Amino acid sequence: QVQLVESGGGSVQAGGSLRLSCAASTSAESPRHMAWFRQNPGKQREGVAAVEGNGIGGDSTRYADSVKGRFIISRDDAKNTMYLQMNSLKAEDTAMYYCAAASSLWDWSRIALRPAAYKFWGQGTQVTVSS
Repeated sequence: QVQLVESGGGSVQAGGSLRLSCAASTSAESPRHMAWFRQNPGKQREGVAAVEGNGIGGDSTRYADSVKGRFIISRDDAKNTMYLQMNSLKAEDTAMYYCAAASSLWDWSRIALRPAAYKFWGQGTQVTVSS
């Protein structure tokens, strides 16, 4: 079982930055696959960024086209924490942001940004960008 708690959301003006954190509580090792999703009322949850922990081999990452070059996902397994650095924020980035985790996913590269792939979810943190 994995419990996830997001933090770092808030209100910012367009062009600003925020860093989200997702702390994972687990009796086992950190989940290998973690991701950030976002959702607005009445809309489907969409994948933002995902990371596969590969230890000393280096982590693999995936990004939605809408955030490439602006957002950076990272993880610190020593702290059981995942981050999302969001730069050059736009009004359309406004949403509730959720972190998700899965112990192991087959063919992760293909399904990294699909909500159905992840078993564990946090409660979300709101990000509001004003133009």
